[in-house]
Amino acid sequence: MAAGGNRVVIITGMSGAGKTLALKALEDMGWEAVDNMPLSLVGSLVRPGDGVPRPLAIGVDIRTRDFGVEPVLAAIDRLMAEPGLEVRLLFLDCGDDVLCRRFTETRRRHPLAVDRPLLDGIRHERALVSPLRSRADITIDTTDQPPAEFKRVLAAHFGLDREHGLVVFVTSFAYRNGLPREADLVLDARFLANPHYDPVLRPLTGRDAAVAGFVAADPGFAGFMDSVTRLLEPLLPRFAAEGKSYLTIAIGCTGGRHRSVAVAERIAAWLKARGSLVELRHRELDQGGS
Repeated sequence: MAAGGNRVVIITGMSGAGKTLALKALEDMGWEAVDNMPLSLVGSLVRPGDGVPRPLAIGVDIRTRDFGVEPVLAAIDRLMAEPGLEVRLLFLDCGDDVLCRRFTETRRRHPLAVDRPLLDGIRHERALVSPLRSRADITIDTTDQPPAEFKRVLAAHFGLDREHGLVVFVTSFAYRNGLPREADLVLDARFLANPHYDPVLRPLTGRDAAVAGFVAADPGFAGFMDSVTRLLEPLLPRFAAEGKSYLTIAIGCTGGRHRSVAVAERIAAWLKARGSLVELRHRELDQGGS
C-alpha cells in the first residue's frame, strides 16, 4: 500500500450518481479533492517525489474539458507508470429511474439532455462511459444508498484512519422491493418459518429476541447457518488477499422485517466474533418499510 501522499483516486461515472458528494466525503476524510480539472493538467498535480502531504481525489466526468474515454484511460495509465504511486479508478453508477428523479427534483439539467429528453441523455451518457465502468477498480452503485450509507462505503474503501482490511457489509432486504444492487453475495431466508403469521410477533422485527428465537427454532436454521459460515470462512481471506476492501452480503425475505433481519444479525455477530470488520444495515427498517 502506497503512503498517504502517494495515493490517487480518479472518480468518474454517471452524472447525478454522487461524484460531488464523494469528493466532499473524501475531503472530510483528509484527501485533497479537485473536481473537473482538464485531463491534460492532471499529471501536474501528482509528483510522487515532491512529498505531497495528502492523498489526492480527482473528479472527472463528461463536463470536464477534453473529456473522453481514451484521454481518461491514457491519464490513468500515465499516473500508474509513476513509481511509488497507487492509482485507483472509482466509478459511480445509479439506476436510470433514480437519476431521472434526482435531476427532476433538483431541477438540474443533464449535460447531455440539453436538446433531448432527460432519459435519452442519461442513456447516451451510459453508453459513452461504459468502458470506464469496465476498467474501474471499484464500482459503487448509489441507487438505493442514502448519503450517510454512501459515505460509510467510501470510508471503508478510502478512509485514512481506519484499520486496514476487508470490511464486510451485511444488509437485510425485502425481495418485493428488489435486490440490493451492490450485493456481492445474496442469501435467501424465505424458506424459514415466517413470524409475520404470528399476531404477537408481527409488530416486532428480527432485532427483537422473540423473533430471533422464533427464526432460530426453525429446523432448517442451524444447518443453514452452518453452511453459510463454512462458505464464508475460506472466502473472506481470499477476498482480502485479492485486495478487495469491501464485501456486501445481502440476506432477503419477503418483507425484510423478520427473517432476513434475524439472519443478518446472526451473520454479523459471527463475523465480529472472528475478528472481521463489519457494518450492518437493515434496508427496509432503515427506510421505514413494512
